Amino acid sequence: MSQRPSGPLDAGAVLGWGVPTMRDLPWRAERDPWRILVSEVMLQQTQVERVIPKWNAFLAAFPTPADCATASLGDVLRLWQGLGYPRRARNLQAAAVVVVDLHGGKLPDDLDGLLALPGIGPYTARAVLAFAFERDVAVVDTNIARILARTAGERLTPKRAQERADEAVPAGQGWVWNQVVMDLGATLCRPTPTCTPCPLAGSCDWHLAGHPQPDPATGSAGVSGKQARFEGSDRQARGKVLAAVGAEARPAADFDDRIIAGLVADGLVIVSDDTVRLPE
Repeated sequence: MSQRPSGPLDAGAVLGWGVPTMRDLPWRAERDPWRILVSEVMLQQTQVERVIPKWNAFLAAFPTPADCATASLGDVLRLWQGLGYPRRARNLQAAAVVVVDLHGGKLPDDLDGLLALPGIGPYTARAVLAFAFERDVAVVDTNIARILARTAGERLTPKRAQERADEAVPAGQGWVWNQVVMDLGATLCRPTPTCTPCPLAGSCDWHLAGHPQPDPATGSAGVSGKQARFEGSDRQARGKVLAAVGAEARPAADFDDRIIAGLVADGLVIVSDDTVRLPE
């Protein structure tokens, strides 16, 4: 594999490719930090097509952090139904409470303040800064992480992946840059890549070396692996319980004790008098 040093990504080539073909996603028309935060939390491990209707419905019900903070967790979970990973909904409401209590109902506009919110990690915090506040910060999701590793021709540590991403952001173009690089990873630099039309094909170490194995993206920081099978999983069982009790309280005997215990531990259901219900 080539040993030449890999500099930042070719911003001109990437923007020239991506700006004319940027995906039309509803949150890309937004700059409201709360609406951006909701989209980013929903998009974690969930396909865009499933998120769009849920995002619209959620924000119709909870258009501000205050609306979400004052709602019952049960109502938040009902609207979240179908997205999976319901702890995200619990954490999002907890973040809304902190935003109202400590920040006057407005999301912080600095990295430390965002990272201090419940359930908000480095990616989500930087995404809010880039997409709501248009800061020149780099986000590293699984799509971008694949690009970073392949163009560098090596697996990257979390620190190096973030450094490499930060080095590539063109001044004054943080919003559009992150959106376009995400699109590049989502459409061309897939787990099985389509390299011929890629604007980085001429400078990608892995491509120029002939795609030697292992793929440097495999095991590189930020690149998620294949999700475990959903059918028959605890995730599916938990989702069925939440859907059932979202409609009405149900006898605890209707469900697997182990699944209920896990949901209780996560604060997602309440059991009283041998009945399971969503939190008030």
